[in-house]
Amino acid sequence: MAFSFARPADWDYRAGQFIDITLHDPPETDAEGDTRGFSISSAPCEDVITITTRLRETAFKRSLQEVPLGTQAKLEGPFGDLRLHHAKRPAVVLTGGIGITPFRSILVEAIRGGGGLSYPVTLLWANHQPADAPYLDEMRALAAAEPQLTVVPTMTALATGEGSWSGERGRIDATMLARHAPSSPAPIYYVTGPVRMVQGLRAMLVAVDVDEDDIRTEEFTGY
Repeated sequence: MAFSFARPADWDYRAGQFIDITLHDPPETDAEGDTRGFSISSAPCEDVITITTRLRETAFKRSLQEVPLGTQAKLEGPFGDLRLHHAKRPAVVLTGGIGITPFRSILVEAIRGGGGLSYPVTLLWANHQPADAPYLDEMRALAAAEPQLTVVPTMTALATGEGSWSGERGRIDATMLARHAPSSPAPIYYVTGPVRMVQGLRAMLVAVDVDEDDIRTEEFTGY
């Protein structure tokens, strides 16, 4: 689910960054407090600040759904240094589920807010089912508009007999990577998502001899 906040006139951020959000006097709270960190899924070229999150049974996320429109919240940041590199080497993004959010920001800013991508970017993106993939239609539309962008969604938990999905199936692994990642020049890899997924994908990249200096990661906690 996406939540949008009015953007102060003097508040700037860079695509790929995150913010801390504090709810004032929320309907309920818990031991973790009233502040959470979220990647910004909107792009700087857009007029609002948007976060996109999986809804979980936590006091903070229930409160986020319940507070009325117009409720004020405290935004701190932006933080983080996730961004695409400047060198003219391909980029390969490996992510899952809500891990797409910083790259939604980065890709929209580059393609709609800037002059487009200056080198090939391949996005391998795992979700359980198409309905679970936030921004799936938008990512496909961006790829259709930008010849440098290749979007490869893969579904890991399709229903038995599901025949409407014609794309990749299963978790991202070395075999899938070999089918889609460019080999020359060597890409720079970006891995985002839940901690265990990021650790597993990083280990897979190292096992196929990707230079560790060419792997950049950002772990999402609380999902």
